[in-house]
Amino acid sequence: MRALMQRVSKGAVTIRGQNIRNEIGKGLVILLGVREGDTFEDLVFVADKCCNLRIFSDENDKMNLALKDVNGEVLIISQFTLYGDTRKGNRPSFTDSAKPEIAEDFYNKFMQRVKENIGEEKVKSGEFGAMMDVEIFNDGPVTILVESKA
Repeated sequence: MRALMQRVSKGAVTIRGQNIRNEIGKGLVILLGVREGDTFEDLVFVADKCCNLRIFSDENDKMNLALKDVNGEVLIISQFTLYGDTRKGNRPSFTDSAKPEIAEDFYNKFMQRVKENIGEEKVKSGEFGAMMDVEIFNDGPVTILVESKA
């Protein structure tokens, strides 16, 4: 499992063709990729790591605070392209990405785990499998890739 986290001053997602828009203020936009063979343990590890990494600045401008410490929010977007393999040719292969029905289940469980960590009202999401426009106002910029242990 891969979570590409971006520390943001704000973030938003609009589902194309619909009037659905979710927004957050200070916090994280997490682009989540699920790999074939990921386990629930991978999910817990990545979700907990995203919530507990100390990547927000303290009073001395040092990255020393976690999401909870800054009362931050999270916007989670499904992103199967994080497992795009570009080693051969010029067209990415996505064979390492989990099948949609498995990935959607993991995506929903990941969101639930993050809600357990920081509070349900602080977690927003896109729509699994939908075409979306994502706005990311990267703060820093700080972008970190979190991967499961395997």
